[in-house]
Amino acid sequence: MAEGLRERKKRETRQRISDIATGLFLEHGFVTVTIAEVAEAADVSVNTVYNYFPAKEDLFFDRSSGVVEQLSRWVRGRDVGESAARAVLRELRAEVEAVSPRVGLMTGYDRFMRCIHEAPPLRSRLWSLQQEIHDHLEATLREATGAVDADPLPGLIAGQICWVHSEVFVHIGREMVAGRNPDEVSREVLALLDDIEELLSENVLNYAVRDHR
Repeated sequence: MAEGLRERKKRETRQRISDIATGLFLEHGFVTVTIAEVAEAADVSVNTVYNYFPAKEDLFFDRSSGVVEQLSRWVRGRDVGESAARAVLRELRAEVEAVSPRVGLMTGYDRFMRCIHEAPPLRSRLWSLQQEIHDHLEATLREATGAVDADPLPGLIAGQICWVHSEVFVHIGREMVAGRNPDEVSREVLALLDDIEELLSENVLNYAVRDHR
C-alpha cells in the first residue's frame, strides 16, 4: 500500500526531530540537552516531541526496534542445513567484512559511544535493549524448534548467540572510541569471530538447523 501524504509528513517530522536531537546530544551530551531545546531546534512544540518519542531515551535509540529484531530476522532467514548460530555468525561476518556502519564501523561512532558512556539513563536503556534482543530471539528459537515453554534450551542458546553479538559490538565500540581505523578494526573482528566460533560448543552450533523452507 502506497504511503499517504499524512503518513509521509508524520514520518518526515519524526525523522527530523530525531536527527536534530541526535546532533544536539552528540554535541552537548544527553543529560544536558532538554526536550524543550530539542523542540525549539526542530521548530515544533514539546508535546509534539513527546507524541513521537514518549521518553527522552527514545530520541537517542530511535531505531531500536530494528536492532531488537535483527538477530531473529537472521535466524528466520537461515539457509537450509544452517543452524541459528551459524546464520548469525555468517551475517555478522558479512557486516564486518563490508566495514558496515550498521555494526559501528564508521567515522564518528566514537561520539555515539561516548554519549552513552557519559549518560546513566542511556546505559540503562542499552541494558534493557539487550534483554529485549535476548527475549525476542528466545521466542524465535522456540517457534523454530517447537520447544515447549518449560524447555530451557532456547533461552540458553539465545544467551550464547546474544553473547556473540555483544562481544562484536563491545570490541568495535572500544576500538572506535580509541580512534582506530574502521578497516583495521574490521580485520581484527573477523579474526575475533573465528575465535568465538571455536569457543562455541557443537550443541550451540548445531541448534535449530533448518531442514526445509
